[in-house]
Amino acid sequence: MRIVFLGSGNVATHLSFALKKTGNDIIQVYSKTLENAELLASKVDADPIDDIKLINTNADLYIFSVKDDILPEIVEHMPETTGIWAHTAGSMPMYLFSAKRREGYGVVYPLQTFSKSREADFSNIPFFIEGDNPKTEHILVETAKSISGSVRLLDSEKRRYLHLAAVFANNFSNHMFTLASEILDQEGVSAEVLKPLISETVAKVMVMEPKKAQTGPAVRYDEKVIQKHLDLIQDNDTKKIYELISKSINKHSK
Repeated sequence: MRIVFLGSGNVATHLSFALKKTGNDIIQVYSKTLENAELLASKVDADPIDDIKLINTNADLYIFSVKDDILPEIVEHMPETTGIWAHTAGSMPMYLFSAKRREGYGVVYPLQTFSKSREADFSNIPFFIEGDNPKTEHILVETAKSISGSVRLLDSEKRRYLHLAAVFANNFSNHMFTLASEILDQEGVSAEVLKPLISETVAKVMVMEPKKAQTGPAVRYDEKVIQKHLDLIQDNDTKKIYELISKSINKHSK
C-alpha cells in the first residue's frame, strides 16, 4: 500500500515505522515545518514536503496525524486525491472529512501513549477503526491488523468517551507522578525511590479492579493524615488537587 502521512509528530513517527516494517510504501511525509518532514521522511524512505499543494494525489491511504486544533484546516486545504483519508485522533469525529469527500474516509485510532525516544510494540496496541462505508472500513481494519493483534470497530461518539478515559488513565496519572517527583525534589530525595511503588500500582490494576486496588488515607478519609499532607503542600493548585482527589477516592470507595 502506498501511504502519505500528514504530520510528523509522535503518532505519525511510530505508525509510519510500523507500517513500513510490514511492507507498506511510505511515499510522502507532509509537515508545515520542512525540517520535521525531512527528519521523519529520511527514516521511512519518503519524500518530505511542507506545501500541501505538493501532496501526491495517487496514494492508497492518507493518514492525517496532526494536532486536533489544526486537523480541520489541513483537511480544508487538502487537494482532491485517490485513496482513503483517515485521521488518528481520539476526540475528533470521522465526518469532518465529509465537507471535502463524498466517500472513502475514516479513523485509525491507536490507544497508546507515544514518545519518539521510546520504541513502540504495536502488536498489543488496541486500534479502533471507523469507516464511512463497509469497503473503507474493511481496508482500514486490514491495515491495522497488519501491525496489531487488537483491532476493533468503534464509532466517533463512543471514541470520544474512550479518549476521555485515556486522558484519566494516562495523562492524569502521569501528572501525578510529576507532582510526586517535585515534592521529593524539593526535599532532596531521589524520585527513583517511587518506581517500585509505581510499578506495583500498575501491576495490580492489570489483575484487579482499580476500585478494589485502591489504598491510602483517602479510602477511609483519615482527616488527621490528610490535613498533615495538606500542611506540607505549598502550591495552592496542588493542595486543591490533593483535596479533590481525596474526596473522589472516598466517594468511590463507599
